[in-house]
Amino acid sequence: MQNNRELLRKDAPIGVFDSGVGGLTVAREIMRQIPNEKIIYFGDTARVPYGSKSQETVTRFSEQIVRFLRTFQVKTIVVACNTASAYALDTLEKDIDIPIIGVVKPGAKVAAEATRNGRIGVIATEATIGSRIYSKYIQQLNKDVTIYGKACPLFVPLVEEGLLQDPVTDEIARRYLTELIDIDIDTLILGCTHYPLIRSTLGRIMGEKVTLVNPAYETAIELKTMLKKLDLLNEEAPGLGSNQYQFYVSDKAEKFVRFANSIIKYGILSAKTVNIEEY
Repeated sequence: MQNNRELLRKDAPIGVFDSGVGGLTVAREIMRQIPNEKIIYFGDTARVPYGSKSQETVTRFSEQIVRFLRTFQVKTIVVACNTASAYALDTLEKDIDIPIIGVVKPGAKVAAEATRNGRIGVIATEATIGSRIYSKYIQQLNKDVTIYGKACPLFVPLVEEGLLQDPVTDEIARRYLTELIDIDIDTLILGCTHYPLIRSTLGRIMGEKVTLVNPAYETAIELKTMLKKLDLLNEEAPGLGSNQYQFYVSDKAEKFVRFANSIIKYGILSAKTVNIEEY
């Protein structure tokens, strides 16, 4: 493993993948925090959502995507999907010889440090809540904390339909979050990469006493630290015309591009469709 890491180039791209568009919140934070890096993004739009699928299926999908990203000689991979981080990351870490990080551990670490009353809420897909992955990591860091998980399956379709500031989203959010408010949590992990896109709604409903933890931001910070440590941080900005950000999907490229352009202000001109089953 060490031998291959020594061969990795600083100017090689970072591979980022998600079940669809949610991981764009992670890509956006990487663009902001480490602007010299190149990114190859893959969104599995043909097979979204991952949150309702089995661990075996999510792991198989993730392995295919990693094989695709490796064709670009990426220097590291970011699993920008909470479900894939919960279900597949351990297997992927054993299988590949380049650094790989998920979105769960960075968010769990910050939440464990942020809580004052020891009551942490996690909102996520059914798969992420069912895996209890956030509970596992947080309690390794702080045994005195109680974690309350709440699956919020309707948030993903609401975000993907662009209903970010909408009375329907408000109403659904209130229904989901009422029990967490009643339990008096003081920290809330946005445990799905779609959820930062409705952060203002969630923050308003939870109230200013509740700290919202955005794992997309924390993952970008952790990625920067890891690249520095491994001497893989790209110090030079890519030249003009170097195609710094490339986007690939498994279906519906036009819809993906429309959504991506609405949340990332770096001019996503195109996304190519890939038959991911070939990998």
